[in-house]
Amino acid sequence: MKKIVLLNLLLISSALFSQVEMEIIEAETKSALAMMNATRNPNTGDYDVKYHRLEFNVDPNVSFISGDVTTYFEAKETLNDITFELTDNMTVSQVLQRGNPLSFVQNNDDEVIITFSQPQNQGVLDSLTISYSGNPVSSGFGSFEQSTHDGDPIIWTLSEPFGAKGWWPCKQDLIDKIEMLDVYITTPLNNPSNEEYIAVSNGMEQSQEINGNSKTTHFKHQYPIPAYLVAIAITNYEIYSHVVPNNGNPFDIVNYVFPEDLAYAQSSTPVTVDIMNLFTDLFEEYPYAAEKYGHAQFGWGGGMEHTTVSFMGGFSRGLIAHELAHQWFGDKVTCGSWQDIWINEGFATYLSGLVIEDFDGEPSFRSWRVGKVDNITSQTGGSVYVPAQDSTNVGRIFSSRLSYNKGSMVLHMLRRKLGDATFYQGLQNFLVDPAYSYGYAKTPDFQNVMETSSGVDLEEFFNDWVYNEGYPRYNIEWNQPNSNEVRIVINQTQSHPSVSFFEAPVPLRIFGTGGEIVDVVLDNTVNEEVFIETVNFDVGTIAIDPDFHLISRFNTVVLGISDNQIDDQFEIYPNPAKDMIHIQKPDNIIIESILIFDVLGRQVLMSDDREEVYVGSLNSGIHFMTIETNLGTVQKKIVKE
Repeated sequence: MKKIVLLNLLLISSALFSQVEMEIIEAETKSALAMMNATRNPNTGDYDVKYHRLEFNVDPNVSFISGDVTTYFEAKETLNDITFELTDNMTVSQVLQRGNPLSFVQNNDDEVIITFSQPQNQGVLDSLTISYSGNPVSSGFGSFEQSTHDGDPIIWTLSEPFGAKGWWPCKQDLIDKIEMLDVYITTPLNNPSNEEYIAVSNGMEQSQEINGNSKTTHFKHQYPIPAYLVAIAITNYEIYSHVVPNNGNPFDIVNYVFPEDLAYAQSSTPVTVDIMNLFTDLFEEYPYAAEKYGHAQFGWGGGMEHTTVSFMGGFSRGLIAHELAHQWFGDKVTCGSWQDIWINEGFATYLSGLVIEDFDGEPSFRSWRVGKVDNITSQTGGSVYVPAQDSTNVGRIFSSRLSYNKGSMVLHMLRRKLGDATFYQGLQNFLVDPAYSYGYAKTPDFQNVMETSSGVDLEEFFNDWVYNEGYPRYNIEWNQPNSNEVRIVINQTQSHPSVSFFEAPVPLRIFGTGGEIVDVVLDNTVNEEVFIETVNFDVGTIAIDPDFHLISRFNTVVLGISDNQIDDQFEIYPNPAKDMIHIQKPDNIIIESILIFDVLGRQVLMSDDREEVYVGSLNSGIHFMTIETNLGTVQKKIVKE
């Protein structure tokens, strides 16, 4: 067989990976640079946190915080001492247990080690209060920032992944969520411009109490929350709300925005209600409907999904969708380790894609997938799951290419593999499973739920697409043995040696020379697998995954032509061409028709001339010429300049 290679080429623009999504990811490279190599502290694993009362004193004009943190905890074993995390530039002044002072030390490992006056028995609920103060270290990525907007001071926090200890004594452990939280924020009553300071935190605002020239705002959050999602912000906010009907149980979306951006925000945030309704329809009721959802503007370009109140650098629809999605995936169900961060970020990225699909239609959703695949395959390696050796590297944890984009497209491929009904039912089951609901989950947990929901063994899928690296490159060889069938052979190579073969349903689009189009999905399980598909037309070309449902790149289509045919006897020139293409052939071969197709297989030209073809009206790029003759069909690739 001779082979004429027809490139299945779709020109992809990386510009489709929008600046908005880059800002989301940049803001979620979260945490002070000084925290980048922090890890889960093994010295905090001997107790469970049950409740915090956080009493903070802050002035947005000053980079400083003081306060009392009261922690109710339960010992997992008999304890002589207990360890909290707090950066060593912060100063603890006293620790009280039931009103009695305890001895403590602070060390260079960002620990406060508190010695009990008598052993703390296993299983006993007790509490202690740490009084502290200091100027939290910040570097522009979080965790505690004092800055300005339009000349007005603001303080805001952003603690993911390791920054909570930068501004309050805590236990930074994803799998030990705080069961309930009270936050009291005491601030000066007014700013220098005599505008009232407004404080924001997680949960429902309970009260505002004025005491002289200061104000204390109390928030209560009654759902489990990890330390990294606790947040505060204070400035001269303007406040307005939207109401979510929620099937007769309404709740508020409360927006805290800078006065100078009020009109912009008011025109941008109403779509939050529509996105909330979509996610409710697809998954379940908003997990914190008994409290609120909200946005608080802050001084960074993207957003952060603090439970019940996302901190926002802007109000684009994509950013609103991404941070709202986290309330289900990341906040209600939290990744059980930073290796499993895709359960937060890949899911939120995919849900922002579902907003595009629902609001804008399939062509826009296809463009979204094009951008994702282009970015994912810009490098040959990298797994969705964060390798152990990279699990303290913030840049790797929050990799836009892997944790966000590849994670989102893996979910899309899982949806295609299982079908919409089964896929969405599986996600609903995941969210309500008592083992994970308002708790945490790791990748094997998610796999188990999806296998149980679908009855499909997903071991190979998760090994190939989540734990291992790279993507497939497909080569399709086809011919038409008769007018009713097309024979297709799928060959695959892998971009990374960690995967020997990607088992996947491969979408193909078969184009007929008369404008016919047939879509097929071939379940490709081995290399060089042969498929026979029924068609009732002459096939012109085949496109591999034209709608970008697969993570793949550099795919080719090969038309098999027998040796006794006539391709070599044809010369096409000039090629590339600007206006006219000339055809040179033997006199005994008669051209019966000439058709030209674009890279999507759409017929774009039919020529009556048998010796030359005018191509000046074609778009620049690759095209395919099909020449029917009295002795057979000739296929040629041409390039229009």
